[in-house]
Amino acid sequence: MDQNNNNNQKPGGPGGGKNSNWRGFIHLICWAVLLAVLVNYAATYMTSMGRQASSVEMEYGEFLTMLDAGQVSAVDFDNSESILIITPVDGYVYTDKEGTAFTRTTLKDGSSAYLFTNALGQEQAASLEFFTVRLQSYDAIVEHIRSLEGEPVRINQDYQPPMSPILLFLVNLAPFFIIILVMSLVMNWMAKKGMGGIGGIGGVGKSNAKVYMEKQTGVTFRDVAGQDEAKESLTEIIDFLHNPGKYTEIGAKLPKGALLVGPPGTGKTLLAKAVAGEANVPFFSISGSDFVEMFVGVGASRVRDLFKEASKVAPCIVFIDEIDTIGKSRDNRMGGNDEREQTLNQLLAEMDGFDPTKGVILLAATNRPEVLDQALLRPGRFDRRITIDRPNLAGRIATLEVHTRNIKLGEDVNLKKVALATAGCVGADLANLVNEAALRAVRKGRKLVSQEDMLAAFELVIAGTEKKGSVLTEFEKKLVAYHEVGHAMVAYKQKNTEPVQKITIVPHTQGSLGYTLLMPEEDKTELRTKEELMAKITVSMGGRAAEEVVMDTMTNGASQDIQDATNVARNMVAMFGMSEEFGMMALASRRNQYLDGGYGMDCAQDTAARMDKAVKVLLDEAYKTAVEVIKENRDDMDKVVAYLLEKETLTGAEMVAIIEGRDPALVENPYASTRRDTPEIEPAARKVHMISEKITAPEPPPEAEAAPEAEAAPEPAPEAEPPSPESEEENP
Repeated sequence: MDQNNNNNQKPGGPGGGKNSNWRGFIHLICWAVLLAVLVNYAATYMTSMGRQASSVEMEYGEFLTMLDAGQVSAVDFDNSESILIITPVDGYVYTDKEGTAFTRTTLKDGSSAYLFTNALGQEQAASLEFFTVRLQSYDAIVEHIRSLEGEPVRINQDYQPPMSPILLFLVNLAPFFIIILVMSLVMNWMAKKGMGGIGGIGGVGKSNAKVYMEKQTGVTFRDVAGQDEAKESLTEIIDFLHNPGKYTEIGAKLPKGALLVGPPGTGKTLLAKAVAGEANVPFFSISGSDFVEMFVGVGASRVRDLFKEASKVAPCIVFIDEIDTIGKSRDNRMGGNDEREQTLNQLLAEMDGFDPTKGVILLAATNRPEVLDQALLRPGRFDRRITIDRPNLAGRIATLEVHTRNIKLGEDVNLKKVALATAGCVGADLANLVNEAALRAVRKGRKLVSQEDMLAAFELVIAGTEKKGSVLTEFEKKLVAYHEVGHAMVAYKQKNTEPVQKITIVPHTQGSLGYTLLMPEEDKTELRTKEELMAKITVSMGGRAAEEVVMDTMTNGASQDIQDATNVARNMVAMFGMSEEFGMMALASRRNQYLDGGYGMDCAQDTAARMDKAVKVLLDEAYKTAVEVIKENRDDMDKVVAYLLEKETLTGAEMVAIIEGRDPALVENPYASTRRDTPEIEPAARKVHMISEKITAPEPPPEAEAAPEAEAAPEPAPEAEPPSPESEEENP
């Protein structure tokens, strides 16, 4: 209980979040007050400076004398500064301290100016403003003005009582408070989005890692299937976090890090979350790209901040996804990047500085281990390299069971058959397949997901949805039908091929006008024989062979088939050593093992040209075999094509029924295997007689001892019998 409570608290301690909010609010008010005072002071100073440059201050008594003498035409009340602005009458003469006389005159455009004579004797105009400090109340001044005789004095602005100083200050403070509040919200949003800020504002240098506790991840090993070897390797780390004593007693140290390597979609991130969920420790998750910024040094600062925060809540797990973003090899072949190299150097330094007694474990994931720096991969930093590979048959069945845990399945659903059809798929593919099957069941108005939905979802993933509005001509339909039946016939008549599952000539969205689906009946490993690879190439050539033999033409519909066949043949020559010309010579090597599986050539250009010729030899041989199969089974193809043109889709079992002369409509199991029974080949071991012990001759029977003359008598020649193969081999 204590451990869970501690883990659920934030690093700042109990109530740390509330205290931080109050401190932020107080800082916000202080900044607003400071800015309001500075701006008000600056505004007052600028106003006074402007008034000193063009205004004339007179005493209040002089103002009263001008009123009594009729020299004032208008009075304005400036309520902000409690002063009176005085407008003299035309002809009023003002003499300054230097003896210059200014005469107020109304110009032709209606404006007023003060004319004076400069040193050159020229007449110039100036702008002056007369003001005085108000010593009497507003009512007394108004009463005094109205009591005057003669021309009335105009009051341009009525008096308004001044606002309370406190209220005035709050009014001036409000705009600055709103501005700073908006800026703070924007900066916090930028920091949360990983956008950094301006010049260090907004969280630049701070870690963007999201802290997940065990209750928040909600993922355990029960949610991860098909990766038993990886879970076994990580279980020891979890046990180390729970029971470190039994390991330290023997002198063992906690592994500092584990690198999860595998293709995309195999569940590396999910497995890391499951480790945190099983260990019941805090889980720091951050992507490698979050460390890289435009400012040099920011990434290194974030690495320091991340490990500093992790050490506060140890034991914990730090997970860096896509570590190849910052962990690339530090060579200068592709150009340097100071920010990325500094970040990597800081990461290496932090991993060296781990305290093994605290229990901070670093997990990282990548699908490009070949580009990582060797200093990052050495023991002491990443002590373990765990491969999260594509699941095998048992793994795919377990993965489907996990993803169908909350799906209502029908009684006819066979997950093993679905797992066989999805050879090479990863966990993300299987999750998508199950979801598509559930969506299809809803579209069809069913309450349960059937086997048909599962297989249709698989076809949706590989071929897309049907193009219901696409219309083919009769010639095009016939051409597509012979093309697809050509694939199926070659696959059915050959050995070492996968059984035919389905043939369709319905166009689909992913560019195919039809397809032939082959489904294995057993889980094949990565091991393939030369015969199996050649059979695969021959099946790919079956479509083009049918076009030429039957329709006497060629189309671009075989482009993907040709590309697939060429890739297999090129791998056979360049990497598998299955060429008679090159033999056991590797001409290429893998570059991206877990991504596209591509390879780079490791031979001279002349050798590469010869390799192309060897590839063509394999392709020509496979195409010749496909043409022979099509010619030998032309009658059967015509029957299957006629049925396919009528139904547009047929299964492998229906195709076999047509070939064998049975009614395809009476097939009980349309998805039954199309694999033909092949004669059993007697293994060579049955013909080999190995003797490990000395064999003694048996004792003669008693009857033989009683008749010695019979043994000496010559026996009649037996009838001629055909010699056995073994005797022929021993006595040629």
